[in-house]
Order: sequence, then C-alpha cells, then structure tokens
Amino acid sequence: MATIDRLLRGARDGTSGALLLRGEAGIGKTALLDHAVAAAADLHVVRGTGIETERQLPFAGLHLLLKSVTGRVGGLPDRQARALGGALGLVAPVEGDRFLVGMGVLTLLADLAEEQPVLCVVDDAQWLDHASAEALLFAARRLQEEGIVMLLAARDVYAPAFPAPGVPELTLANLPREASARLLAKEAADLPAHVREQILHEAGGNPLALLELPAAQREGQLAAEPHGVRAASIFSRMQQTFADRIATLPAATQTLLLVAAADHGDPASVFAAAKLLGADVTDLEPAERQRLLGMSGDALVFRHPLIRTAAYRGATVSRRLAVHRALADVLDGDRRAWHLAAATTGPDEYVAVELERSAESARRRGGHAAVAAAYERAANLSTDHHSRGRRLAAAARAAADAGQFERAAGLADDAADLVADPLVGAEMARIRAGLADERGSATSARQLLAEAADAVAEQAPDLATGLLFAAIETAWSAGDFPAVPTVADQARRLCLPDAARIEQVAVHITGLSAPEGSAAEASRAVRLLFDRDLTSGPIGLRENAKIAWWEVLLGDYVAAHRRAVALERECRAQGAIGVLPRALMLLARTQLWLGAHRDARASASEGARIAQDIGQSRELVFLRAVLAHLCAIEGDEQNCRQLATDMGAHGSAPSQSRATAITALLDLGAGRHEAALEKLLAVVEGTNKLVTVHSLPDLVEAAVRVGRPELGWEAARQYSDWADHSAHPWARAVAARCEALLGGDEETWTRAVPLHHHDADSPFERARTQLLHGEWLRRQHRRIEARTMLRSALQIFERLGAKLWADRSSAELRATGENRSFRTEGADALGRLTSQERQVVQLAAKGHSNRDIGTQLFLSPRTVGYHLYNAYPKLGVSSRGELSALMPTAAPRTES
Repeated sequence: MATIDRLLRGARDGTSGALLLRGEAGIGKTALLDHAVAAAADLHVVRGTGIETERQLPFAGLHLLLKSVTGRVGGLPDRQARALGGALGLVAPVEGDRFLVGMGVLTLLADLAEEQPVLCVVDDAQWLDHASAEALLFAARRLQEEGIVMLLAARDVYAPAFPAPGVPELTLANLPREASARLLAKEAADLPAHVREQILHEAGGNPLALLELPAAQREGQLAAEPHGVRAASIFSRMQQTFADRIATLPAATQTLLLVAAADHGDPASVFAAAKLLGADVTDLEPAERQRLLGMSGDALVFRHPLIRTAAYRGATVSRRLAVHRALADVLDGDRRAWHLAAATTGPDEYVAVELERSAESARRRGGHAAVAAAYERAANLSTDHHSRGRRLAAAARAAADAGQFERAAGLADDAADLVADPLVGAEMARIRAGLADERGSATSARQLLAEAADAVAEQAPDLATGLLFAAIETAWSAGDFPAVPTVADQARRLCLPDAARIEQVAVHITGLSAPEGSAAEASRAVRLLFDRDLTSGPIGLRENAKIAWWEVLLGDYVAAHRRAVALERECRAQGAIGVLPRALMLLARTQLWLGAHRDARASASEGARIAQDIGQSRELVFLRAVLAHLCAIEGDEQNCRQLATDMGAHGSAPSQSRATAITALLDLGAGRHEAALEKLLAVVEGTNKLVTVHSLPDLVEAAVRVGRPELGWEAARQYSDWADHSAHPWARAVAARCEALLGGDEETWTRAVPLHHHDADSPFERARTQLLHGEWLRRQHRRIEARTMLRSALQIFERLGAKLWADRSSAELRATGENRSFRTEGADALGRLTSQERQVVQLAAKGHSNRDIGTQLFLSPRTVGYHLYNAYPKLGVSSRGELSALMPTAAPRTES
C-alpha cells in the first residue's frame, strides 16, 4: 500500500510510474488494485482486466481498458490515431508497425493526464491477449513525467507466464502465521478453536483463503484434512470453494454465471446468450446476494477473478460448449469466430474459414500474435492436409512477425511436412533457418536454406538464388568457410542466373580460411553482395538497412551515414519501430566514426532502449558496442568493461571479438600496452576479417609501444592491403601511420598527416595520427613543428571528451616546453545535456512542437516538455527561440 500510495503522490506531482503486482491467486493483488482506485478519487481512473476466454482476440484487453476514453483517440497524431483506432475497431484497420499501437496508448494516457493525473489499472494481466499486453508494456516502459500511474496484477501460479521486462515488480508474499491468526480471529470468532486451526493450516497465509474458508465451513463445504497435512494447492482449494458455492445456486443462475465467465462481461451479449439457454436478468439476483457477480457501471463484474475461473472451469464440457454456441449466435466478427471455435470439438471447415477471416482482420489491425493463434486453431480444425499445411504456414509467418520466433519455428516445422507448394516451403525454411541461426546452429540454418533452394530452383530461380546468398552469408558469419564452396557448387548445378556471382563470393570467402586470408579479400566478397542487393529488387526499410551495413563494412562511412540518416527519418515517419533500432545502430556507428560523439551516444542509447523493449537482442548487442566504444575513447573504464561484458555474454563470436578489441583500445589509451597487445593478437586471429580490420592499427601501435615492432608488421601489411582495396583516403592515411610507426621516415609521416584525413575521416583517428606524428617530431628535436601537431590533437581529443588521450597530448606538449592541460568542462553548452535532452533540444531548435518531438522520439509530449524544462538552465536560455543559436552549423553530414 505504501508503494502504491507513493506512486499516486508522484502522479499528483507530475511524475509517472508503473508497477506489476505478482503473486498466487488470493494473495491480495485485486485488493491492492481496489485500494489504489479508492485512493485515487482525484485521478482519472481507467480500469480493465484480462479475460481467459478472450486471450486469442486481438486487442480485446485494450478495448475493455480504454472503452470509456475512445472518443479521445481521434486527437492523437495521425499515424497513432489510425493504429490505435484500427486496433480498437473505431476506424478501418490499416497495416503498420505493431508498436505504433503502444505509442498511441502512451500518448492517449498522456493527453488525459494533461487535464488530470491518470491511474491505469489492469487485473489478471496474465490473461491479456498478446497484442494488448505488448501495447501496455510498451507504454509502461516509457512513462516519465506525465502524471500517470500504471498498475498491473498477474497471477504467477497455475497461469500463463506474463513477462514484463523493464517494469518494476512487487511480489506479494503469504501472511506470516501470527498475522494470519489475527485475521482469522476477526473473521471466524464463532468457529471452534480446532476448526480455526484447520483453516489456518489450509490457508497457508493466503488472505483470500482466510476470508472464504470460514464461510465454506459454516456452509458445510470444508472437508477435514488429516492432521499435519496441508492441501496441495491453495489455488485449487479456493477454486473448489467458489465452485461449491456456485453449485448451490439455482440452475438458471449458474447458467448466467457461466455465460458471463465465457464473455468479457458486456451485459447485452451475456443476457442475450443466456436467454437462448433459458436464463434472464432476474436470475442474476441470487449471484448478487452471494456477492459472486454483480453490475458495476455498465459491466457485469465478478467480485474476484477466481470466481470467474471457478464458474468456467467448474462447468461440464457439454455446458461450456453450449454456452460458446449461444454466444456465437448473438455476436459477430472476431468474437463470434472464436466462440464458434471454442464450441467445436472436431474438424470443421466452416469454422476454420471463419477463423481465417478473423486472422486477416487481426492482421489489418497489427495483432500478429492473434493472427498466428487464429490460423493455428484454423489448421487444427481443417478437414484436409493441404488446408492444414497452408494455415500452419500462415500461422508461422504471423508468429515470426510478432517476434515469437520459437513458436514460429515450431509452426514452420509442422507445416513443412504438409505444404505441397515449394514456394511456401521455402518461406518456412527461411523462418526455421532464422531461428536456427539465432540459436547458433549455423550449419542447420545453411542446410535448410540450401534444401529450399533445391526445391524452388526450377519454379523460381531468383528465389533460389536469394536463398543461396543467404546460405553463404550464414556460413560466413559463423566462420564455416569449408561450407561455402558447397553452396557455389549447388548454384552451378542448378544453373541459377546469378551462379557466377555466387561463385565469385565463395572464392573470396573461402580465401579467408587460408593463412593469407585478409580483410581485403573479405571486402571483395562484401562488394559483390552489396552490388547484388542494390540491384536485386525493391529496396524497403530492411533492405536499406542491409545496404548501409555493407557500406559500413566497406569503410564508406559517409555513404552509410547518409543512408542511415534517411533510414532513421523514414522509420520515424512510418512508425516502423521494429526497424528503428537497426537504423539507430547504423546512425550511431557512423556518427561515432565521423566524430559526432554526443549524437552517437544519443542515437545508441535510444536504440538500446527500444531494442530491449521489443526483444531485439542481436541489435542490442550492436548498440552496446557503440556505447562501449565511446566509453573506451573517453576512458570510462567501469562502463566500458560492463558493456563489453554484456556484449560477450549475449553476442556471437564476431561480437565477442569486437568487445575484446574495444577493451584493448581502452587499455591502449590508459597506457596498458602489454595488456592491449595480448588482447589484440587474439582478436586478429579471428576469421571475420572485416570485424577485426580496424583493430590492426591498434595492434601496430601496441607492438611498437612495448618494443616488439615485429609483431605489428603483418598487421600493417594486411591493413595496407585493405586500405588500397577500399580506396578511402582516410584508410590510406592510417595505413601510412602504421608504416611510419614501424620505422618510417619523414616522407612516410607526410603521407599520414591530416591532409589525407580530411575527406570523410574520423577525427579521433586524425588526432591519433597527429599525436603520434608530434611525438616523432619531438624525438627528432623539431619542437616547433611538434607543437602544431600536438595542439591540434589536444583540441580534437578535448572536443571528443577523450580524456586519457588528451592527457597524453598535454604531456607531450609539456615535453616541448608548452604547458596546457585537459579541460574538464565540456567544449560547448550542449555537452551538459543528457542524451535524451540533447535529442529533444535539437528537434525543438528546428521548430518542432512537443507533440511532433514526442511522435519522433516515442515519448509523451509532457515528457518532452520536462526535458526542455531541465535543459534550459543548463544551456542558459529561457525560451525555445534561443535554442537555434546554440546548434552547431558545421558538419551537416552528421545531422541526426
């Protein structure tokens, strides 16, 4: 109660919070929700509950929760209004990113909170349909400064799992024996002491049992347990207690209770269906007297969720089937289809077709999990193998779209043996291969793709070609080089139109397994894949993200940045939250390289939050890599090592190599050259040369620093080859720096100096070159020239916040006779802002309203206002109009 009261006080002060109450049935979750509602008389309360029998209906839970405020949906930003309105059946559904509905929920609640703080309460959340749960949790994780409290309650015993990562939880424990005895003494003072002892023993500290079992005893429904033996399950005991009480009611009242339990409590549909079964509204009275079911506002409400469970599960199968048939007769649309399915016990093509219609309706509203459920149930009701296989395949596709990859793979496995169409079989193979690759079974993934290519080669040669390219990429990323020629042989055997390109890619990748395998060889393979993706068909968001990734691997950071900026804008415009983490990762990666470190941190931080919210673990690893790299440059030892550890624990072998390389860079900056060299020697032994290529110059520097230059010769040669192949001036400048470190002369340093870094370079690499060149000049007793280099390096390191590297530059400057130390203050006012404040300020400076900014950053308008309120004093301004003057005007290529 204290925790809930604290959240409510915060809402009154304008802050937000979410809390998930967990515990067994009867432990007090509903009572705490009731307490919150009672304590929130001055708040706008929206309340809903999960319904077990409607768990497959898309957005059924959301509809119950928001039915009193649906009139406000039209005032949301356009895309959110269409997404949420379509989900709730207010407007024609449109296909789109499924996370837009969650954003619509957040904005709707925030709009309500502009007028009055909001309390949002959901009981029995474990029974929410997947789409509603996803939308509510998406909104809950983004609550900040709106004045909203979201309270969820979920049973965690004898119920489906309700994972809610990122939402604070409070698990309710059973009452201790002393407290239980006090409560029982109040509730059962009229019962003999030995009976109270029996109840105390059976209840096991469960509050609902302590309240209900005395009544059951008085009604003669409490069977004695052997002394010292506790009932196996308080859940089943309480369910039986309520079932026994329901059994004493008139038959028509029992029927009415069962209909209400099978529906979501809408009186019109409940009474209409009950009438078909011989019951009417007058039969509600006995249930009301027993405090089992009653009217609350415009809904029929069970006093406790367990009563609903007892009413439904305590009925015979034949009575349940009859109730579902009656409800199907009085309902339409999705609810009718699902009640028909619940009333069907064997194959029925008519019901299967109705479920297909329901699935397609759910698809238009973005309820992909509901699509999967409807198609899977339709498959189970199918009367022939062909229809069953087709529907299982559709279910697998929808499950994959919903991010339920394990389920998708299982459905695809089931469909594979039944699907006659090779094209559908190929799609199932892609789904199964994707999950196998995610699990680390690259060999299985490649085999699935290769077998599918064989099956469709004659009918769809272009599809077969795409499958084999995917097989090659899978083998390459797993380091399974011997498998690559097999794929090329298959392409040649099948006479595929792009077999020659596949063979060329295979030749380059296979060469990586040889001792002389190099990043230049890997670049040739990537170039072929890059050219193919540019010309292989329509380029959507995901295809653009893949092309940008190829550009990053090829070292073309300017082109990759341009593409990433456009991709990120398009993702925001379309509300494509599923692709946005990849777009933000690419943007952050290129911003880091181009020297926009604060922008890179903002992009990576936002991307990591979204990736974690929507379960994109692979993207989260990539985004953490950017954040770890920034920490390494800045000398933030603790955060760098923590992020690198997370990368290693949850990433693939290439990600683990990158984590090691990042900590090696941290060691290099801190002067721990031996440690850096040891790590880098291990990193460059890896087979993914394009992951390790940027570590080669670090290895050369570490080797020279410890007096073992011979350990850097091969690394310098490989990097030089890659730089020549890439043809990027910055890469050639870094290659020249490596050569100069290993014993070069003035002419070598001249090729490495910043003149050759200016075109699309990394300021950090440019400053490193200047620092090393300045050190060399000082050792040559050319102090005046050395100072020029070292001053420039120091300025760049200071601007980037690279303290350890700036300290080294300062030390070198002092050695030349000039005294200058690292500035601890940020180089500009924007440096005082948090990542999110910086994003908000940048958009506000461009003239966007709080509502527009919230739509782009997936925040509520009120949270945007909060960030601006905090940013103004840090920036020394008092209004939006002053922000544009603070924005940097240089380097337009790094805008985000």
